[in-house]
Order: sequence, then C-alpha cells, then structure tokens
Amino acid sequence: MTKPASRKPAVRKTAAARKPAPAKVVAKPEKKHKKEKKSDAKVKVVRDSFTMPQADYDLITVLKQKALKADLHVKKSELLRASLQALSKLPLAQLKRAITGLEKIKTGRPKKN
Repeated sequence: MTKPASRKPAVRKTAAARKPAPAKVVAKPEKKHKKEKKSDAKVKVVRDSFTMPQADYDLITVLKQKALKADLHVKKSELLRASLQALSKLPLAQLKRAITGLEKIKTGRPKKN
C-alpha cells in the first residue's frame, strides 16, 4: 500500500515578496580625466608682447624701485600680473575711468628710427 503524498497548502506571496530583488549597485572606480590638474603640476604660461608709451613703461621702473624700498624684489611680469589682479577687483565704474583715461596708441611694433 502506498501512502498518499501529503500536499502542502499553497502559500500566497505578499506584494513585497513578489517584487524583484533590487539590482546590486557596484561602485565604479572614478576615472581620472586627463585634463585634471594635479596640485603639484606646473601652471601653463603664455608668452605675449605688447606696445606701450614710454611714460607707462617708465612706471614699471618706478614701481620696481618702490617695491625694493619695501624689501621686495619684483619682476616686470609680476608687476603687470599684480596690476591685472588689482584691476579685476575694481568696480565697473572705476575700471571704466581707468581705461578711458589711457592714451590711445597704435597697435603693433613701433617703427625703427
């Protein structure tokens, strides 16, 4: 005689049990972009030339002497860069006055005498 197979009652799955398991999120390592700058990387410099009146050029010497009195050795390029930084902090009205007060000159190389 064989025993009848016992059947388990069917169990209904709850709504939470029917949801598919969330996909595993795998953290991808961050890729370093080639353009990212390292903190110890050198700053790219640009070489340029320009023309200015002799009086303005002489101001560079005056400002260098003034800096030397303050025990500060400064190069022409450093003076020009500091000037640009100072101009960038001016309010628009003062910047406009500073620029409109300049003597207009022809661009390009001066003629050789």
